[in-house]
Amino acid sequence: MKQMIRTSHAKAQRRKDQKVGETFAPLRLCVSLLCLVFASALHAERPVIYQLMVRHFGNTNVTNKPHGTLAENGCGKFADINDTALKSLRELGITHLWLTGVIQQATRTDYSRIGQPADDADICKGQAGSPYAIKDYFDVCPDYAIEPAKRLDEFRELVKRCHAHGLKVILDFVPNHVSRAYRSDIRPELSFGEGDDRGQFFSTNNHFYYLRLGAPPLQLPTGGQNGCDGRFDLERDFGRVTGNNAATWSPSSNDWFETVKLNYGVNLVHEHTGDHATENRTWRCMDAILAYWQDFGVDGFRCDMAHMIPMPFWRYALQKARERDAKAYFMAEAYDNDPAKLTSGNVLDALLDAGFDAVYDDPTYDLVKAIYDGPKWANDLDAVISDSPRFHRSLRYGENHDEVRLASPQQWRGLGMNVGRGVCGLLFGLGRGPVMIYNGQELGEQALGAEGHGGDDSRTTIFDYWSLPSLRNPPSEEQKELRESYGRLLRLMNEPALAKGSVRPLNRDNSSQWLSFYARRDAESGQTFLIVTNLHGSETMKDVRVNLTAESLAWLCLEQGWISLRDRLAPGSRPLNTLVDGGFVIPEVAPMSSMYFELRPVRDVAEK
Repeated sequence: MKQMIRTSHAKAQRRKDQKVGETFAPLRLCVSLLCLVFASALHAERPVIYQLMVRHFGNTNVTNKPHGTLAENGCGKFADINDTALKSLRELGITHLWLTGVIQQATRTDYSRIGQPADDADICKGQAGSPYAIKDYFDVCPDYAIEPAKRLDEFRELVKRCHAHGLKVILDFVPNHVSRAYRSDIRPELSFGEGDDRGQFFSTNNHFYYLRLGAPPLQLPTGGQNGCDGRFDLERDFGRVTGNNAATWSPSSNDWFETVKLNYGVNLVHEHTGDHATENRTWRCMDAILAYWQDFGVDGFRCDMAHMIPMPFWRYALQKARERDAKAYFMAEAYDNDPAKLTSGNVLDALLDAGFDAVYDDPTYDLVKAIYDGPKWANDLDAVISDSPRFHRSLRYGENHDEVRLASPQQWRGLGMNVGRGVCGLLFGLGRGPVMIYNGQELGEQALGAEGHGGDDSRTTIFDYWSLPSLRNPPSEEQKELRESYGRLLRLMNEPALAKGSVRPLNRDNSSQWLSFYARRDAESGQTFLIVTNLHGSETMKDVRVNLTAESLAWLCLEQGWISLRDRLAPGSRPLNTLVDGGFVIPEVAPMSSMYFELRPVRDVAEK
């Protein structure tokens, strides 16, 4: 959804709980606090996440016709995520699978034979439809089933397969908005909008916000495109606010026009923080949704646009989820610079305080991207590196479905697939939080050409039926080596210094445009890493001096004298023994690479 935030910013520049009984309130508060206190202890293994878009992952169809139908372009299936694939992902170092796009979304594909007719094309972005325009929160996309009528059974079997391989399953949770066509066939009594008072823009127990100013019918920006008329029959007599808070009868193409905003008890006209939101029907429906998927064995949720939801709801929902499963994992997609955030302070801190295990680290990603696009330098990283709770509970990535592909010839200076070695090597070692790669990234997926709704935007489409050349074709030797390099990096993430240790930035003493330096140390085990990254696309940096102040030496628990450095990312590397005298020299650092030096003092002269 980050792409949509950028559009919303551009547009902006152009123009407790309901009372359940005083007796139980203190008890509920104690339970909530205990859940939050013990949450991090329960997740001892540092999550290494693989974002797997089911639509892409197993699709071997080579047609890739822009705007192609399911019959033309094919689609991945739950069954394609088989034992062989899961074993391979586990060996890569993956601990969690984020199965993206599983919950049933609005689509142009007709499944009338199972009682699921196609949706109005005016509210579908792309042929397949957006995974973030959900039309039944209690169902899964029939595209992914061998037998669409048995799609829920096939999904349950997939969850069991994942667990058999020691992998935890994460699903999308999209609490801010739903498709305009939302209606649950599985749980019709919990369909959003049922029983709403459409005569009120805002009512505490309404699910949606209803337009009062202006007049119907709703005019969508799709008129005249691909046979669309710009109308949606269900909203000829009333209209609803879009998912990005646009209260208009004529949303633009920059709005999330295919979705409608859900009401968590916040009057969008008068309340801008959501601090006073109290439990309403939407809260209870969302809790039922989380409980439903937890019953399937789902281990956690990636929460879409979590900053647009009031913090009181998150405290309620996470507490309830952890009462059902104490280890339930929650990570938040959130952006503090979005004016739509529902808190007055830093929303990332607020979400962690509400009980989230991790939040997106968009700022550091953007900074690293700006080293390539300008005007940032590698030494600017010191300004964001810290030992704060937020820094160490941030999800770091080089790609996801909202971001451009690292190997795109139009991005990252067109350096190709290997740019990810340095970018991810730098990012993944920074903190103790989860790290993530996106399907195809490990094989240098380029996202070439226009695919459909998203056009030629250096991203893999999430709106259309498509296959990834990197996943469907036999890998080249270069791709095999790239994948193994990611594996070496990911498998290091649960080393003590990286999973539990503190971080110390060292760029302030080693100012450079392309070279990054920082250290990680775990006091309990004494393990220490020095992480050196050369982000330059072609230049091997020779005789790299690593300056260490007296304070840095003390932090590293090193003295002036001999130390041994071994690059744990380089297979079969031999230790480098070097003399520390206010620093030391590394003979060379290859372009687009990271070196994870494990440091040990050499006390025996014979070892030198």
